[in-house]
Amino acid sequence: MASWYLYLPLFLALYVFTKHFLNRIHNLPPSPFPCLPIIGHLYLLKKPVCRTLSKIANRNGPILFFKFGSRPVLVVTSPSAAEECFTKNDIIFANRPRLLIAKHLAYNYTALSWAPYGDHWRNLRRIASIEILSTNRLQLLSGIRMDEVKSLMRNLSGHPDEPVELRRAFFELTFNVMMRMIAGKRYYGCENVEDMEEARRFREIQVEALELSSATNIGDFLPWLKSRKLERKLMECGKKRDKFMQDLIEQHRRKMRSDPDGERKKTMIEILLSLQESESEYYTDEIIRGLMLILLMAGTETSINTMEWALSLLLNNPDVFKKAQIEIVNTVGHERLIDESDLAQLPYLRSIISETLRMYPPVPLLVPHESSEECIVEGFRVPSGTMLLVNAWAIQNDPNIWEDPTRFKPERFEGLEGARDGFKWMPFGSGRRGCPGEGLGLRIVGLTLGSLIQCFEWSRVGDTMVDMRAGTGFTMPKAQPLQAQCRPRTTVLELLSQL
Repeated sequence: MASWYLYLPLFLALYVFTKHFLNRIHNLPPSPFPCLPIIGHLYLLKKPVCRTLSKIANRNGPILFFKFGSRPVLVVTSPSAAEECFTKNDIIFANRPRLLIAKHLAYNYTALSWAPYGDHWRNLRRIASIEILSTNRLQLLSGIRMDEVKSLMRNLSGHPDEPVELRRAFFELTFNVMMRMIAGKRYYGCENVEDMEEARRFREIQVEALELSSATNIGDFLPWLKSRKLERKLMECGKKRDKFMQDLIEQHRRKMRSDPDGERKKTMIEILLSLQESESEYYTDEIIRGLMLILLMAGTETSINTMEWALSLLLNNPDVFKKAQIEIVNTVGHERLIDESDLAQLPYLRSIISETLRMYPPVPLLVPHESSEECIVEGFRVPSGTMLLVNAWAIQNDPNIWEDPTRFKPERFEGLEGARDGFKWMPFGSGRRGCPGEGLGLRIVGLTLGSLIQCFEWSRVGDTMVDMRAGTGFTMPKAQPLQAQCRPRTTVLELLSQL
């Protein structure tokens, strides 16, 4: 027995070196050394993961092959490698890995964001792009977004010079916008909440879902260590959300049956139920529920974070704030509030949003992809079934790509309207699986941020700079929620009083 322990380090060393050289023989991308038995490279990961992987890439190269437990992972941190993945190999990387959260919160990998590439996904993408998130549909629902932004301005104007927790304000605004677009209902605030008990249920479910979606599940990489407790919570949350959304569908179905010729506001549920009448095989209740839930999962937290980061950056850079304020005054004037149609005429405001998305991308590692077959990336062989992580944060903060990347400088985006500047800037992903809700997110962020700049003078709470440390999670929240003080501008007092 004693001699067995003496040989253990030797066996371990042989395993590590053999695996390292086999990778090179098989022409796999470079792999950080060493890759340990069972856990692989999991020992390297520290939060926030995007920054840790960026440091590893700085030492080992921009395209790396990892073993996260039993799962092979390709991590890309260069625009050229990202371009190759999302152009030449776009179809191969159009799949999603099967993660536990997608099993229980995305209908067993069948909802839009997590469905495998194929006919079902193409159908969902078509529905989302044409029936829900098209430019025409978003324009028809623009009044909802304007109403909610006005409500926020009204609430802020009633508490001058008091500290405001902006994350909570953005959270309530964004969820009210989404649920009014989806079901015609507000669930936050004291105004126009029809059913307080239903609103309470919704709020509880959303808090639970957000907490679970940010939880780390080691079982995705070491299946024999999966947490039964986490899986049970995900299953319970999924059932509660499913029942809640089905209840909303039934409410709208009864309303449409009782008044088939009535004039309706055409919420997303009503639009999809109308389509269900003629194409029931494509528009099942499960597909409708899945589209509703994806809008809530993908279209809320990312917008909330972006607005919070943007205002934090403006508070720390008052000269940029003042320049944006002047642009809005010169374009919109003092006689009315900004609306979505003005955003196209406000290039500096759009540059502020682009720069915020560069420094703090909504999903720093993008949503993971998975290869459906073997392919070549930058001359290296990538096996089938490899998870792809594109480190958008690392690319968008790389000093070799961006001059002085830690500096908040919206001017770097001037003159780049409508251009992505290659694959140096891709906060919404790229290729077939790029985010279909980009247009909606930019409308919400642009209108809200522009209104806050137009209507108020903002100041930090205390003399210290706003804490810009990032928290942990799938998205990139601030480590410390933003608090700030505002005072209505004298030039818009009359407008605010009429809200």
